Order: sequence, then structure tokens, then C-alpha cells
Amino acid sequence: MEATAANPLVGSLIFALGGLAGAVFALPFRKVKGWAYEKYWLVYAIFGLVLFPALLAFATVPDACGVISRTPGAVLARCAGFGALWGLGGLTWGLMIRYLGIGLGLAIGCGLCSATGTLIPPLVSGEAGKLVENTGAVIVLAGVLASLLGIVFVGLAGKAKESELPEEEKKKAVAEFDFKKGMAVAIFSGIASAGMNFGLQGGIWKASVAGQDVTVSMSDLAMHAGAKASWAGMAVLVVVLLGGFAVNAAWCLWQMAKNRGKADAEQGTKAPIVANIFFAGLAGVIWACQFACQKYGEPIVGDDMAYIGFAVVMGSSVMFSSVLGILLGEWKGTGKRTKAYLAIGICVLVASFVIVSAGKKLAPAKSAEDVAKEAAQKALTVKYLEAQFPKK
Repeated sequence: MEATAANPLVGSLIFALGGLAGAVFALPFRKVKGWAYEKYWLVYAIFGLVLFPALLAFATVPDACGVISRTPGAVLARCAGFGALWGLGGLTWGLMIRYLGIGLGLAIGCGLCSATGTLIPPLVSGEAGKLVENTGAVIVLAGVLASLLGIVFVGLAGKAKESELPEEEKKKAVAEFDFKKGMAVAIFSGIASAGMNFGLQGGIWKASVAGQDVTVSMSDLAMHAGAKASWAGMAVLVVVLLGGFAVNAAWCLWQMAKNRGKADAEQGTKAPIVANIFFAGLAGVIWACQFACQKYGEPIVGDDMAYIGFAVVMGSSVMFSSVLGILLGEWKGTGKRTKAYLAIGICVLVASFVIVSAGKKLAPAKSAEDVAKEAAQKALTVKYLEAQFPKK
């Protein structure tokens, strides 16, 4: 199986690019006219959760269908189930932005999502010790925690904004601003959305080779089929997003059946169907790019620090969305304290990315014993894959 040389700076930049996609994905929705929320969200889901990830996987993973079909059913169910959990959170992500605006909404939602999705997987897998096993690992963890602190400051800015602006000013920037309703949606959406990372990290299973235990992943299977290491994670992305699509599609179809077109009529605008499909679909493609970037960047940043990917994606999404919120006028008219919170939050988020990259570079070289163990484990994985799935 091909290995990718670790480059923490490049890997972190790829994660940040994913965060940029997460920050701007909703902008095309502003061009959708005359459609109810559930209708354009269904188009978004079809393009972003099914078509784009499937095309990406088929283009980068040889025999992508074979890779998925050869994965144990329990593993597929687990990944799809976590995708469905994300779907419950993602279903309300658009409502969160509607009620709180891009800046504040993504700050709160991404903060909860980042904390839950980044720190829980290592704890559950029994690898919590790796988070503090050396100075470099501690610095990386500090960078992850710094990103959460930056998100908190952006959230404080949003709360201060809520107390400062008169109602009419809030409505100018966010037409349906409702802090209480938005907070309730954001808390649920943020925590449930962490299911995305649980699913993306969950495509693994235990096997036995000559009486020895070996851990195998869908990425291993994809590389065995001929995929490059950086693209091998696209197969598990397809499975996770299909689970999310099932939840989103079911809700949208239910709403459409219940409303019977009444919600469309309430928009008061004749719907440009082709343009609506294009912009709603574009939003879905841009959204999916954030997690495609995460899986692409994990082998580049280094498998031992792959867990930071989710935190960097979420943190950079908050940073970019905060800047976008400024450009869109969401912070216009706020006081010095609010702007100071926002500035501190953005600066801390930028610093967190630098800390993460520096920590990875400061990690000590692996000992000869560790290198030998990894080589032995890799050999067992290859032996298992060759025995179970011989190449044609």
C-alpha cells in the first residue's frame, strides 16, 4: 500500500480549505427564488450527499463499489448510522443560520460540533494517551483547545451583539433573527453533527491473520484496490453521507407532502427551476468539499495526528464565516466590546492553526521499535487483504 509523506503544514492548509467551503456553502441559497426551504434543501442533499461524493469516489478509487461491498456490513451500518446522526443535526444547520446569521450560527454550532467530534473519538477508541504522549502531541492538543477558545470568543461576540443591536438592525442583517430559537437549534445541531466525524473515523474493523490481531480500514481496502493514500478516504465518505442523505431526504419529502406546495406559494415569486437546481446543487457540492478536504488531508498531516482534522475544519469554518459575516454587514453597528471579542476570536483561531502545525513538527522521531511495530502491522494488513481480496 502506498504511503504519503507527512507534511503537517500542507495538511493543515487543506483542512483550512475545507473550513472555507463550510463557511461559504450557504451563499448560493441566496439565489434560490420561489422555493420553500424543504425543496431546495432536498436538491442540496441530492447533489452534496449523493452525486458529488459518489462521482469523487468513482474518479479516485478504483473499484469503489467493490471496496464498499467488501467492507463488513456492521462497519457500513455503523458509518451510515453516524451519518444519519449527523443528518439530524445537519437538517437544522440551515435553520440555525436562518435564525442566527452565518457568523454567530456557525460559531456556536461548529464549536459544539468540534469539541464533541474531535475529543470523543480518541477517548472511545482507548487512544487518549496518544493525545499527551510527548511534547509535540501536547502542543497539538493545545492548538485544538485554542481553536475551541477562539470559537468561544466569537460566540461571546455574538451574544454581545444580541444585547446591543435594536431589533430592526438585527433584521436588516438576518431577516429572521431569533436568538432563543436559534440557540436551541444550534445546540442540538452542533452536538448531533459531531456524528460526521464519528462516521468518518469509524470505517475500521478487527481481523485475524495467522493468530495475530490486525486493524483494517476502508482506506486500506481502497489502497489495496489501487487508490492513492490521499484519496483512499473517499469510500467511507460516500457511506457516511448516504446515511445523512436518508434522514434529510425523508424529512424534506415529508414536509413537501404536508405542505402540498403551499410553502412555495407563500414565497410570492415565480420559481426559476433550472437556476434553483443549479444554485441549490452548488451549495451541496461546496458543502461536501469540506469533508472531502478533511479525508484528503488526513494522510498528509500524518495518521497519528489525523484526529485534528475535524477541529481544524470546524475552527477555520468559524474563522472564515466570521470574516464573511463582517463583509455581509452582520456586525455593523456593534460596540467596541463586541468587535474586540470578534477580533480576539479570529486571532486565536489563526494562532491555533499555527500551534497545531508547530506541534506536529516538534513531535519526536519514532523509535526503531515503533517503526518496526508499524511495519509489522502494515505487513499483516497487506497479508490479510491479499488473502481476503486477491487482485485480479
